[in-house]
Amino acid sequence: MSEEHGSPAGPDLTQGISQNDFAGDTLLGHVGGQDVLLVRSGPEIFAIDAYCSHYHAPLADGLVVGDGIRCPWHHACFDLRTGEATRAPALNPLSVWQVERQGDRIFVRRKRELPKPQRQAPADAPEKIVIVGGGAAGFGAAEMLRRQAFRGGIVMLSNDSAAPVDRPNLSKDYLAGGAPEDWLPLRPDSFYHEAAIDLRLKTEVVSIDTKTKNVIVAGGGAVSYDRLLLATGAEPVRLTIPGADQPHVHTLRSLADCRAIIASTVGARRAVVIGASFIGLEAAAALRARDIEVHVVAPEQRPMERVLGAEMGDFVRALHEDHGVVFHLGDTVLAIDGKRATLKSGGVLEADFIVVGVGVRPRLALAEQAGLALDRGVVVNAHLETSIPGVFAAGDIARWPDPHSRENIRVEHWVVAERQGQTVARNMLGRREPFDAVPFFWSQHYDVPINYVGHAEQWDEMAISGDIAGRDCLIKYKKQGRVLAVASIYRDLESLKAEWTMEQNAMC
Repeated sequence: MSEEHGSPAGPDLTQGISQNDFAGDTLLGHVGGQDVLLVRSGPEIFAIDAYCSHYHAPLADGLVVGDGIRCPWHHACFDLRTGEATRAPALNPLSVWQVERQGDRIFVRRKRELPKPQRQAPADAPEKIVIVGGGAAGFGAAEMLRRQAFRGGIVMLSNDSAAPVDRPNLSKDYLAGGAPEDWLPLRPDSFYHEAAIDLRLKTEVVSIDTKTKNVIVAGGGAVSYDRLLLATGAEPVRLTIPGADQPHVHTLRSLADCRAIIASTVGARRAVVIGASFIGLEAAAALRARDIEVHVVAPEQRPMERVLGAEMGDFVRALHEDHGVVFHLGDTVLAIDGKRATLKSGGVLEADFIVVGVGVRPRLALAEQAGLALDRGVVVNAHLETSIPGVFAAGDIARWPDPHSRENIRVEHWVVAERQGQTVARNMLGRREPFDAVPFFWSQHYDVPINYVGHAEQWDEMAISGDIAGRDCLIKYKKQGRVLAVASIYRDLESLKAEWTMEQNAMC
């Protein structure tokens, strides 16, 4: 998460710098006690806050693209003219500063007072939009609708007990004990009232009548809509083995799930994690930070090999073993009897609690009942609209035509879901904007971040640059010579450039 910065960095911009001293795309300086970043875009020079509003990454290490700058850690994007966070996962804008030129010197002395964007929703905007789901896609849509000056009704129906939270943190810093709970909400509770977003928690949607445009909720109530977004997300796959329903056996998806796992760590000595998925291994790392002995049981021979390849799988395993995790690969848990987990290999593991991370499945029941076209997900077009006009789908359930892989894909990435929600918001207001963002996710294991852009379900070549074991690498996953995805460790700028290249190639 955010890091503390000491004394102001770089030159004092109130005293000015020579244009000759500003040779690159960015230069980090300060105004008073605040770090400010000078950014060159073509002939123009801008000044903005120096750190991303998401997790406080240094934007000096980012990539300037047109009139925007992209965050090196999680690929958010900011408008250099207005400071607006134009692409998730960042939501909050940056301050922009007044740049003054006197002769050959550049001065920054004060923030610019920018008027609020004079946006107007189209005259034919819908009167009422209903969003089913309280996760990344649903929140991204609701928040962007208000940013786009939509003044109609917004109703969010969520079966969760908590307002939308920063879900990636649940398996990372918050579970590890390094982040307070007040970091988790995407917006404070007051936001929904102030933005006139009718957020209804603990609400189960039982059916959708697309002919009358009504969403039916448990108890018999109906909520009418003019436009509808299905953002029901995914649910953890639950084990069907004996003993899997005991209270000390946990899945990890919601804030309530995470709180339950944290409560289980109190006085605990050992945990078993079933599954070597990203969630499972991030949970393992977080539990090691709490000094819990962790055993990971999974059927594959290498963790994450299917997504990242054998070399990265071996690295990830070694990284966790260096931190004390014990792997039981090529094995499964057959039964859980109290604190005893019986393995297929015949062994028995004692555990104070168990975390199950064996994947998720998209929640498609509502879409199927509503008569939407399905294909291992909800089929949507380039604008994320389903087979029924006026009904959109986004996030973990959506299968869309991806211009980068040139296939119809469905992914379960947080940033993708947020960005799809933002695109849906604009399209509900008539923009007809194709969703063409390159898929992106990040995974954190102790002090090692893994960034991944693109989408490669299969590849016939891996081109490795750098040293995986040395934690300094970039890996290109290719098929028939074409780069489909890029994974990296501490190659942030190269990861951003790979994303930009994929965007450009998709236009060819």
